[in-house]
Amino acid sequence: MKIEPEEFLNQYKSALATQNWEEVSPLIHEDACVVFSSGTHKGKREVKQAIEKNFALIKNETFSISNVHWVQKTDSFAVLLFNFHWSGLINENPAKGTGRGSSIIVKEKGKWQLLIEHLGPDVSTK
Repeated sequence: MKIEPEEFLNQYKSALATQNWEEVSPLIHEDACVVFSSGTHKGKREVKQAIEKNFALIKNETFSISNVHWVQKTDSFAVLLFNFHWSGLINENPAKGTGRGSSIIVKEKGKWQLLIEHLGPDVSTK
């Protein structure tokens, strides 16, 4: 079965929803770089630390994306922009946030993986 970028995105969201790094790990490229509110994390080891820190901090998290815009899709890479929303419990108190994101996913050896992700505040001037 041929996996398309849209299907990878669904797999990635489902893996994050488990709040289990072992589910997320196969979807992250060894050279991944992510930018979260906690900073820039380079390489799969740092990405793992950042994601696991979020899993530990935010309990019962839900993460959703909307308004996906595929900037470019080829057989070997895809670039997308999106809105994101998260909610959960931090120190047993309700918390939530929204923003804009961008990602680059690459296909190597027949497998799609996240190479770059940048999550930040929504700075659009609607």
